[in-house]
Amino acid sequence: MDVPLLALTRQPARLPGRSPQEAVVENMRLLIQLRWIAVGGQVLAILVAQFLLGVALPFEPMLSVAGLLALGNLLFMLTLRQAWVVPGELFLALLLDMSALTAQLYLSGGVENPFVSLYLLQIVLGAILLPSGRAWLLVAGSIIAFVLLTIDHRPLNIPPFSAGEIDLRLVGAEIAFVMVAILLVLFMTRISRNLRARDAYVAELRQRAAEEDSIVRMGLFASGAAHELGTPLSSLSVLVGDWQRHPKLAADPQLQEELADARLAVERCREIVSDILDTSGLPRGEAMGSETANSLLAGLVADWSSMHFDIPLDASFETIGNARIPAEPALRQALWSLLENAGEASPAGVLLRGTVEKDQLVVEVEDQGAGFSPEQIEHLGQVGRSRKGAGHGVGLFLAANVARRLGGSLTAANRPDGGAVVRVALPLVGTRESSL
Repeated sequence: MDVPLLALTRQPARLPGRSPQEAVVENMRLLIQLRWIAVGGQVLAILVAQFLLGVALPFEPMLSVAGLLALGNLLFMLTLRQAWVVPGELFLALLLDMSALTAQLYLSGGVENPFVSLYLLQIVLGAILLPSGRAWLLVAGSIIAFVLLTIDHRPLNIPPFSAGEIDLRLVGAEIAFVMVAILLVLFMTRISRNLRARDAYVAELRQRAAEEDSIVRMGLFASGAAHELGTPLSSLSVLVGDWQRHPKLAADPQLQEELADARLAVERCREIVSDILDTSGLPRGEAMGSETANSLLAGLVADWSSMHFDIPLDASFETIGNARIPAEPALRQALWSLLENAGEASPAGVLLRGTVEKDQLVVEVEDQGAGFSPEQIEHLGQVGRSRKGAGHGVGLFLAANVARRLGGSLTAANRPDGGAVVRVALPLVGTRESSL
């Protein structure tokens, strides 16, 4: 009995960039790092001002605020998960930072404290990370806090200084400016990079959704056409059989040979129609079986050669042994379309090579044609990218999507000596050693 495919093959390669939820998690990690910097900076500033500069500060209350901020940061670290963040957690985190800053400013001079400019850091972070509604709430909170600090705060008693001595308020303002500038550049660049990764993920997701939509539309068209073609193909098969048995026609060997070829072509068309109908009726999520790669390629080569006897096909896949791959009807059709494209581009001959590399079956189809244009290479696997114009290029599109859906990949390149090569890599069911 075949082992279910979904239990043995690798999961499809993840999309590039970061998902929106992963981007939120990464932004939360950046805020946690920034908060540890804030805690360390506050403690250092309090100790320096109290013991080195002789500034009289409410020492214990200010250290308590820094300790509560550190405790809150620990709680955020504990609630942070690898793949998700509690809804509204970014807003609460920035609100905590603003509340701690407000408390420290209240205890140390209010708006007269030169570090009041740190509010701008919180506002800029909120504008980038939060939805517009919550960002405006943060702005409103900072304005209210600023006004309250103007009205009520504990005075900041800075020792008097004489002419020529350092103005501590001016030094504090300069330090605050440098801190805001450095932190903004340091964290904004990292956050912007994170958001760009999120946008790349969303763009790729939309692209794949559009491709899936094209596949669904083509699948509906193909299944409808298959239903329509079933009856005339059956009638044609009966007619060809009758002609082969007709006494006058049976006496002509050359005509009998042509009728035999016609019968093979009709049977091949009926098999394709049957595969389309079987595939369209296969429920998604159903455990898929496996088959030997050797049998798939051997049958593919035999059928294609019988249909294209005028195009030489050099096939080589003896080294793959009994390696097994997903038993997906669409896979055979995808490889068939690659051979069709190669044969059309290179009537002088086509090369099909199958090998096993690590845990993948690699099938390469080479031709001696004109090769791919740079645009085709760049947009490989996208529908409509063909030298033959609109409505073409479906073969590569379907092959790329079948390979990707099975956890593999499709690549293409131009050969140095002319022509092109298309490379399909598919995950093996189990390992090659276990199959031999």
